[in-house]
Amino acid sequence: MSVTAQAGVIAVDKPKSLWRRNFRRYGLPGIGAAIIVLWVLVAIFAPLLTPYTPELVDVTKRLQPPSQLHWLGTDMLGRDVLTRLIFGARISLFTGIVVVLVAAVFGTLVGGIAAYARGKTEEVVMRITDLVLCFPPIILALAIAAALGIGATNTIIAMLVVWWPKFARLARSMIIVQRSQEYVEAAVVVGYSPARILLRHIIPNSVGPLIVLVTLDVGNAIITFAGLSFLGLGVVPPTPEWGSMVSEGRELIEQWWVATFPGLAILSIVLGFNFMGDGVRDWLDPKSRRW
Repeated sequence: MSVTAQAGVIAVDKPKSLWRRNFRRYGLPGIGAAIIVLWVLVAIFAPLLTPYTPELVDVTKRLQPPSQLHWLGTDMLGRDVLTRLIFGARISLFTGIVVVLVAAVFGTLVGGIAAYARGKTEEVVMRITDLVLCFPPIILALAIAAALGIGATNTIIAMLVVWWPKFARLARSMIIVQRSQEYVEAAVVVGYSPARILLRHIIPNSVGPLIVLVTLDVGNAIITFAGLSFLGLGVVPPTPEWGSMVSEGRELIEQWWVATFPGLAILSIVLGFNFMGDGVRDWLDPKSRRW
């Protein structure tokens, strides 16, 4: 219980209010981290969690509802939905994390070079960044993936093309603020090279907002990859992937389990990264706390 005084009035925070604040600060990020860890463990130990294989076809058991043999039912080819859901976590998590990390590293370097170099270099880089940002990410990724062809690798490349500009713009704005600080001027006086000043001093001091964006963006990357797979431009069948599983069951109204459970899996992992990202933001930037 806490006590605050304003204009001679004493206000006492109720334990329930304190519980809500602590839950928002620690509870939701903890729930998000638990969801992420759970899915990571599921992806790692996938072969140990189910007696079936994701590509095993048995048309005699097609479209069976959830039962003791198939906890989440079977799809149109008699494949176990739970097994494909578990193995699909590997592709969805791997894709989301790889796309965001690679885009973050590349975009941060590009934005840092543009902000530190200034002049024509900054102008050219920022105009290219603005050009990519003019298009909705999924539309541009859809066009690039369609041009490259079906496949997880091509889809990842398409997503990388459209994912780095947001990191470049954020890194540029942060580095513009940092380059006017006294420690940068001191490094220049000492004789450090521009590359050393940028990589060892400016970028590490600007990394907080970038970490928040990375954490929040993994969920967006997973949704985008699932959307491209839903449209037939992601993984090559019969590889299990959540977006393609939803696509396979989109017209099966009575067999609701075919599309529902992959959709819930996407929802859970995206919520996990969003909860975790909100917590990281509040921990790294106390001014963003809304309590």
